[in-house]
Amino acid sequence: MKKLINDPDDVVSEALLGIDAAHPELRVDHAQKVIYRAEPTRRGKVAIVSGGGSGHEPLHGGFVGLGMLDAACAGEVFTSPVPDQILAATQEVDGGAGVLHLVKNYTGDVMNFEMAAEMAAAAADVEVVSVVTDDDVAVQDSLYTAGRRGVGVTVLVEKIAGAAAEEGRDLAEVARVATEVNARGRSMGVALTPCTVPAAGKPGFTLADDEIEIGIGIHGEPGRRRAKLGTAKETAALLVDPILEDMPLDRGTRVIAFLNGLGGTPLIEQYLMYHEVSTLLEGRGIEIARSLVGSYITSLEMAGVTLTLLEVDDAMLSLWDAPVSTPGLRWGV
Repeated sequence: MKKLINDPDDVVSEALLGIDAAHPELRVDHAQKVIYRAEPTRRGKVAIVSGGGSGHEPLHGGFVGLGMLDAACAGEVFTSPVPDQILAATQEVDGGAGVLHLVKNYTGDVMNFEMAAEMAAAAADVEVVSVVTDDDVAVQDSLYTAGRRGVGVTVLVEKIAGAAAEEGRDLAEVARVATEVNARGRSMGVALTPCTVPAAGKPGFTLADDEIEIGIGIHGEPGRRRAKLGTAKETAALLVDPILEDMPLDRGTRVIAFLNGLGGTPLIEQYLMYHEVSTLLEGRGIEIARSLVGSYITSLEMAGVTLTLLEVDDAMLSLWDAPVSTPGLRWGV
C-alpha cells in the first residue's frame, strides 16, 4: 500500500486538520469531526446537514458553504458518521427554521441520521426533515443498502436544495425540492480498478487488467456484472443505456449531465467520456441544459466514472444556476 499518510488510524482527523488550515471560510469541530461554515446560520434560514463516510472527497465537506450545505459530518473511511456527530451538527446550525438532513441510502447512514433527528427533536425541539437519495440504477439491493444506493444525484440535491434554502424558502419547500431532484435523477457507474482503504491495507476487490465492473458502488460494492474493457464509446453506452431504460426521456427533454470521476481517472479521460455520453444523448434527442465534469464523489483512488442524468425544468435550472461558494463547487460569486 502506497499512500501519503502517517498512521492509518489518523487519516480522517489529520485530513480535517488540513481542511481547517486550507479553508478559513470553514470552521472544523475536530472533536466531533464536523465541518461548518465559518459564519453561523442566518436567522430564519433552513439549515442543511449531510455527511457520510470519508474517502469520497470533496463529498461532503467540500460542499459546505454559500448555496449548499451548512454542515457536513465526516465518518471514518467508508463508515457512517455516528448519531452524536449528526446531533451536534444539527443543533449547531439550527437557525430557527428547521434542519434538512440529506442522506445517501446506505443502511448505516440512514439509521444514524434517523437516530440523530429523533434526538434533536427530543433534546432541543429542532424540527428535522430527512430526504434520502437513491439514484443508482445498477442494483436494487447491495452489501450496504436496502433499495437503491445514493450516489451522484446527492451532489445535485445538495446544490439545488441549498439554493432553495438560501432563497429563504421554508423547510417543507426545501425538502420538496430535494425530493423532486432525487426523483428525477438516475446514476450508473463503472470501475476499472479497486481502491484500498488505509485501515485494510489491501484492495477491496480484484479486477483483471482487461476487466471492468459495471454498476460499481462507491465503496467498491459489486455491480451488475464484470465485462472485458472496451472503448470509451462502448463504455459510455453501458452508462447511458441503463439510465434511460430506467428513466425513459422523450426527445426534447432537458437534463443536467454529471460525469464524475471516482478518484483515479484523469480529467482528460473524463472529458473524453463526456463527449461520448453527450453524443449518445444528442442522438436520442435529449438536450443537455447544463453539464458538470470532474471528480466530485470519489472512492479513494478507484479508477472509473459515474454518470448522473437529472431531468430539469426552468425552476430547477434557476436553482442550479444560483450562486455557490464552497471548496468543491463555485460559480456566480
